[in-house]
Amino acid sequence: MVAMAIRFRLFLRYLCLLSSLSLVFTSQAISIREASISDLQLAFKQNKLTSRQLTEFYLGEIRRLNPVLRAIIEVNPDAWNQADRADRERKAKKHVSLSSLHGIPILLKDSIATKDKQNTTAGSFALLGSIVAQDAGVVARLRRAGAVILGKANLNEWSGFRSLTQPNGWSARGGQGRNPYVLSADPCKWRIGNSSGGKYGGSVTRN
Repeated sequence: MVAMAIRFRLFLRYLCLLSSLSLVFTSQAISIREASISDLQLAFKQNKLTSRQLTEFYLGEIRRLNPVLRAIIEVNPDAWNQADRADRERKAKKHVSLSSLHGIPILLKDSIATKDKQNTTAGSFALLGSIVAQDAGVVARLRRAGAVILGKANLNEWSGFRSLTQPNGWSARGGQGRNPYVLSADPCKWRIGNSSGGKYGGSVTRN
């Protein structure tokens, strides 16, 4: 109980730190954590923000929060390169309309195949190191749109098919994901939308 209380206090400190982080790209300060994609694209257009900076911000959030929330299984080692490429393309195509997802970091469920340096394991060690034949269709479309593939999110291992009594948000690789609003609550409660594969992404995948 003492250890849990200490971890909860540390989590609250993380939230206080993150709430103080903001980015000024209009006449007002707007928190990156609450910015919409339209807000971010406006910041790109006004040269107030780069995809590299945005990617580094989100990776920083993962480093700070993931030890508590266990929301992310792994980050993409090529995320920085993809962000830099998006910044170069934006400069080169200054007068060309780009996708709304161009340069935006995206997290994928660990059951979505990516033909890159990341693993696709459905949260299981049994598939660690396996090689997929190609990107999943949604991943191919995200790449064409210029999105930055940030990493893989935790989920119910094997989408919940491992066991009928498996707790929500648990996988062997990711560990037990925790609810970012109430750490002791069901980690899949209050999620946005629905998922046939039992995704758990915690607060990090929300923004």
